Amino acid sequence: MEEEALLSIGAFARRARLSHKALRLYDRHGLLPPDHVDAVTGYRYYREGRLAAARLIVRLRGLDMPLADVGAVLAAPAPEAARLVAEYWDGVERRHAAQRELAAHLRIHLLGDEGNTDMYEIREREVPQQLVLTEQRHITPEELPDWIPAALGRLAAVAREHGGFFGDPFVVYHGEVNEDSDGPVELCVPVDPARAGRLPAASRTEPAHTQAYTRLTKAQTAYPQILSAYDAVHAWAQREARTTGAAPREVYFADWSEIGPADPACDIAVPLAD
Repeated sequence: MEEEALLSIGAFARRARLSHKALRLYDRHGLLPPDHVDAVTGYRYYREGRLAAARLIVRLRGLDMPLADVGAVLAAPAPEAARLVAEYWDGVERRHAAQRELAAHLRIHLLGDEGNTDMYEIREREVPQQLVLTEQRHITPEELPDWIPAALGRLAAVAREHGGFFGDPFVVYHGEVNEDSDGPVELCVPVDPARAGRLPAASRTEPAHTQAYTRLTKAQTAYPQILSAYDAVHAWAQREARTTGAAPREVYFADWSEIGPADPACDIAVPLAD
């Protein structure tokens, strides 16, 4: 391999808009090894055709992409590489959305009721009596995001075989779910009331009631910021001299897998006694 057919590390660095330090780092991680290292001087040389890869690394690092992910993109064929970039950026946007809502939660926590008033709009609605399939368990905050869709899948299969859904599924919190308490939590799927007594899964009747509720985006449902919404509904009830009549719940009206962080996802609701 002749040196004149190659670019020195200095020339390559200038054309790739990379520092010598960055080139050595990428070499150590196997991303951009030199095409030739002089055995006597230790000078590094690169083929001009490697500039495209070097410039791609610069752009990927501009997204704050970790070096391991950069390596996966470089090694993949173009369609797969494009998918990896899109997948990485989707994750970045989800994290940013969750962090934004966490910052809002902290602001509300520090401002107290004043922050709740600014952040959440509380409404009322009438909920009719419902026959619901149920699944209940004690659970930790870490287990909750996996358990809800799994339990919903189990009950949805039963519902589809017995007339389908007769309302939005909801999760009732009969006890606090936090670092010190594990519920219990109950998933409920409304079904045809005419099926009472003929269902192959646990079921009960949810009484008719008035609900106070606030609507959240998918990003706002992340723990612990979702707790601010519960606080807001309870604070509203206290200001309005309304008595809560049953356990709080989350009402899921959207297809979770199809919505983005900023899309409406669920209602935080509290039944009222009067």
